[in-house]
Amino acid sequence: MKFIIIESGSKGNATLIIDEGRILLIDMGVTLTALRNALKSLDKNLMNIDALLLTHSHSDHTKGVRYLDPLPIYCTEGTYDSEEVNIIKPYKSFKINHIKITPIEASHDAINTVGFIFDNEKEKLVYMTDTGMIPEKSLSLMKNADYYIIESNHNVKKLHQSNRPVDLKLRILSDNGHLSNEDSAIYMTELVGKNTKQIVLAHLSEECNAPELALSAYKKVFSKAHISLTNIDLKCASQHEALVGGKVDEL
Repeated sequence: MKFIIIESGSKGNATLIIDEGRILLIDMGVTLTALRNALKSLDKNLMNIDALLLTHSHSDHTKGVRYLDPLPIYCTEGTYDSEEVNIIKPYKSFKINHIKITPIEASHDAINTVGFIFDNEKEKLVYMTDTGMIPEKSLSLMKNADYYIIESNHNVKKLHQSNRPVDLKLRILSDNGHLSNEDSAIYMTELVGKNTKQIVLAHLSEECNAPELALSAYKKVFSKAHISLTNIDLKCASQHEALVGGKVDEL
């Protein structure tokens, strides 16, 4: 299983999941050019995408969906209105081709926000962003995956020091907002297992975070928990540059 995080952040989000020649797209909050360039790197085009999965309705995840009609769309009720929508429910698994997909509840200020678990019976990938906390039922299903794409949105100190309105700061810090670096790392200490090969920190705030702060927080939290990161590839996704992960020889 391979993935390409095309963009990740408040300006736009989109990720390709690639396995055995099949391509799934998570969210479409980027330009058509950005998506085409990512597909071109695989010698593929828009016609090769099997389906679009939406995590929630916010525009940085959905603003480009209209460019992809009539691609099949999978999302929770209230996320996107289209004749192509297949309504999914948290914890109700379904299959697209050979890949088992399990939507899992997130906690965000949008209707029925979800993350996803992808399982091809050989490897498991967990995608969870845009959440202020992770529900216990979701956590139980997220353990010991091969690959994690997980939110690490902000450094709490930088958020407090920013010029953002107080109500926005409180929203971000709430259980319906976004995970801080430390909270993300604490969750991951509960989730990593012997199969875990890679953790990609996603949806980093450009104003209230930085890759070095997110990585440093992870290393400190894991060290305190006496969990080694030596055999885990830990990196940060970007708003401006695509990141390739998973089995890089896939496709």
